[in-house]
Amino acid sequence: QVQLVESGGGLVQAGGSLRLSCAASGRTFSRYAGGWFRQAPGKEREFVAAISRSGGSTYYADSVKGRFTISRDNAKNTVYLQMNSLKPEDTAVYYCAARPDTTYSGNYYYTRQYQYDYWGQGTQVTVSS
Repeated sequence: QVQLVESGGGLVQAGGSLRLSCAASGRTFSRYAGGWFRQAPGKEREFVAAISRSGGSTYYADSVKGRFTISRDNAKNTVYLQMNSLKPEDTAVYYCAARPDTTYSGNYYYTRQYQYDYWGQGTQVTVSS
């Protein structure tokens, strides 16, 4: 069982930066692949970024590629999402997610919501124009 708690959201002007953190409970977080999703008002939740349990593989939605960076520190049981050059259309509730990954290489990432077993409560990010 893993519990996820996001933090770091807030209000920022367009062009600004925020770093989201997702702290996981438990001592085996290194066995879990991680991801970030977001849901804007009136829209469905969408994929943002994913990272393998090893941290060696990452993947991004086209809308954030080149602006966002996902990373992890397994010693701190934390996944991060560094968001730069923020735009008003990035405004959403951001959720982190995790799932066990038993692959030998540990380099798989997952981009679909149904592939994740654990979710955080979400953190609001608002970008003003």
